[in-house]
Amino acid sequence: MASGFFAILDDIATLLDDVASMSKVAAKKTAGILGDDLAVNAEKASGFASSREIPVLWAITKGSFLNKIIILPVAFLLSAYFPAAITVILVLGGLYLAFEGAEKIYEFIVPHKEGHEEEKLVNLTEEDILTHEKKKIKSAILTDFILSIEIIIIALGSVLEEPILNQILIVSFIALLATVGVYGLVAIIVRMDEIGYKLIALNGEDKSFSDSVGRTLVRALPIVIKSLAIIGTIALLLVSGGIFTHYIEPLHHIAPQLPSLVKDFLAGLSIGLLVVVVVKVFQKVFGRKKSDPK
Repeated sequence: MASGFFAILDDIATLLDDVASMSKVAAKKTAGILGDDLAVNAEKASGFASSREIPVLWAITKGSFLNKIIILPVAFLLSAYFPAAITVILVLGGLYLAFEGAEKIYEFIVPHKEGHEEEKLVNLTEEDILTHEKKKIKSAILTDFILSIEIIIIALGSVLEEPILNQILIVSFIALLATVGVYGLVAIIVRMDEIGYKLIALNGEDKSFSDSVGRTLVRALPIVIKSLAIIGTIALLLVSGGIFTHYIEPLHHIAPQLPSLVKDFLAGLSIGLLVVVVVKVFQKVFGRKKSDPK
């Protein structure tokens, strides 16, 4: 009886050890897209009144949890009964990520007409501001849904050879990490200036330690947001390029002499720019047809 009990404990320990080691692999595979998730959500959760930042972030976090609850069972069912679909979803998601990364570069280089939305918020009523806030929350949750699909599918793709129980435990852990870790860091980032102002007001002395730290935090916030946007764009192209070079056989054998990071980046950028061109042409043709009088 005792030996059976210890055998069960040994099996559990082995399972947890396998899950821990494979979780490291899955986390490494999804690190790039988690970085982009952090960058995107830090940008979307900023720009609100100080008193609204945490409520807005909490609303987005709850939406993110709901996204994971919807996506995880579907992903596990596909893994169990239709594993080939995982590769298809990975490549399709890679196309979206490559497009998003390349479009950011395109919009940075090519002048485009965009309304300065934040400037228009100055003269809005409180009701209009709340409506705008709800729209930004919905937009953030939708973006999180798309990124969550990729995070979960990439994590699942790295453990497809594992038993289904291991897959469930590993991918669920990564999904939880993606929400708690990312939005915890976002909360710290968007409150950096608020923490800075409190440190500045801590005492009346100029050039005190708290004053210096506070001013540094206030000045650092816009730099951090911009840096995350750049890092996120690079991460998008690296993650998507890695998907293409790994799952599209012809790309896997192109330029074997190049370092994998360079190869992944070039693959993501090239395919992303191609998708951007296709989308822009489609938008022009579709927009022209829509505007033609009948």
